[in-house]
Amino acid sequence: MNSLLDHRFADTLAGRWQLDPKRSSVAFSTGNFWGLMKVKGRFDEYQGRLDLSADPAIELTIDAASVQTGNQKRDQHLRSDDFFDAENHGTVRFVSDSADLRGDTLKVHGRLFARDQSIPLELDAHVRDVDGELAIEASTSAPHRELGMTWSPLKIISAQSELRVTGYLLPAST
Repeated sequence: MNSLLDHRFADTLAGRWQLDPKRSSVAFSTGNFWGLMKVKGRFDEYQGRLDLSADPAIELTIDAASVQTGNQKRDQHLRSDDFFDAENHGTVRFVSDSADLRGDTLKVHGRLFARDQSIPLELDAHVRDVDGELAIEASTSAPHRELGMTWSPLKIISAQSELRVTGYLLPAST
């Protein structure tokens, strides 16, 4: 992008934005059976915001108990203390340390918090203006074992999870 377009896009991003949960998704996938299969899931309850003039510029809060994989027994296990421990740690949060706009991409550094632990994450969030709203796509890998999610009989579950946020941001009400 040329600098004039960069400046216009930065003007578009100015202000406070909130994630529209009706048209967005927060999802994950991880390898299972030594990488031969993928377990995919999503969270049904979350809220997020973007404000490049604030500190932090990006926050995403997820209800850990809202995890869904399409398998009720697996979902209960993911909510247990082997993974999210949703009864004692109800939320998973991402909080940015920095968010730098480069063209239509936000280079984001931050921390993911779960189970009273945190890990650093880096990701690229691709953002575009769609009729006064922002469309966003962001993904990264996270070493979930560093968050205390170590259950893996015979080491069949990958140590990494792929995390993905896709959706729309609406201007936040004051």
